[in-house]
Amino acid sequence: MTAPLRINEALLIANRAFQPFQCVAWAPQDGNGELSLTIIDRTNTHIGRTQIPSSTYSDPAQLEHILEEARAELSEEGYTLQSWSMPH
Repeated sequence: MTAPLRINEALLIANRAFQPFQCVAWAPQDGNGELSLTIIDRTNTHIGRTQIPSSTYSDPAQLEHILEEARAELSEEGYTLQSWSMPH
């Protein structure tokens, strides 16, 4: 069984998942535990956005799944991402 991820670990993993683009992440102040990710390109243009509930980002398997989905969407839109795999 894999230990739950803390928010800082999830942020680091998400940041690496979207290279060479920048991943800006924040947790809304309403305290619902949701994590918002915005992917921006080198010209500071928003190219993707994902909302991740705390139940998802704390579970490594669910986090991997949602990051893979977001990467696939960017690839379908023509963006080239570096290869990535979920750290274990």
